[in-house]
Amino acid sequence: MSARRFWPRRRRAMSRSPFGIDALRRWRAAAQLTSRQSRVFPSLLTWLVPLLLVLAWEALSASGIVPQRKLPSPHSVVVAFWQMTRSGELPRDVFISTLRAAMGFAIGGGLGFAFGLAAGISRLAENLFDGTLQMLRMVPHLALIPLIIVWFGIGESAKVFLVAVGVFFPIYYNTYHGIRTIDAGLLEMARIQGLNGIQLFHEVIFPGALPSILVGVRYGLGIMWLTLIVAETIAGNSGIGFMTMNAREFMQTNVVLLGILLYAALGKLIDMAARRAEQGALAWHPSFARA
Repeated sequence: MSARRFWPRRRRAMSRSPFGIDALRRWRAAAQLTSRQSRVFPSLLTWLVPLLLVLAWEALSASGIVPQRKLPSPHSVVVAFWQMTRSGELPRDVFISTLRAAMGFAIGGGLGFAFGLAAGISRLAENLFDGTLQMLRMVPHLALIPLIIVWFGIGESAKVFLVAVGVFFPIYYNTYHGIRTIDAGLLEMARIQGLNGIQLFHEVIFPGALPSILVGVRYGLGIMWLTLIVAETIAGNSGIGFMTMNAREFMQTNVVLLGILLYAALGKLIDMAARRAEQGALAWHPSFARA
């Protein structure tokens, strides 16, 4: 019997068998459904505790146990959100704060990556910069606020500069650490294979340091928002921080809580985006492939 005649009969026999092609397809479909459900359930479980906290918060406010003047109900916060959104004040403040954060992160992160790359690759650059930068890293960057106000005043430059300083060190240190901890045997093997210069950096050094660099990026994003909150509340005339401080002057505690929740929501969204980017950039890595 020719192979052309054999395989259709074989396929029909397998499809009738309880262990045939149709059964295999059903098993794969069930496995994919189970996999999707296993991913959806932890995602829903993540929001369970915040939902319970909001419900408890609303119940305490409605019952009068917690005075509205000190802790407004979630309903009043939602009303403030809607009113400020319709007036255009909230979108403007969110845009200004996001722009400040992005500019500071781009400047500080870019410089931190460049210095970390230089110190990690070159012994000369390490001897020149690392000791001084490690000493400056021990100084809390928020302690520089009085000096920054003297240098830049209370304009945009002061806030962007403070955010850049806060972001610089996490990305610098993690870039430097990632390059320095690459397996020496791997580098030696790459050189034996003829890789050097830019090719060695592109194929071995940068991918090997990338997990550590991305950890620094995520940590730097957290420092970015922390620094921006302080900068806007101490010296500012616009942004979310200014909105909350202005509301405090008029005892608008629902607006103060709205500002705090906005910072939390923006930070969470950016961290989720950074995590997705990290998973995409490290899809080749065994640990992230298993995740």
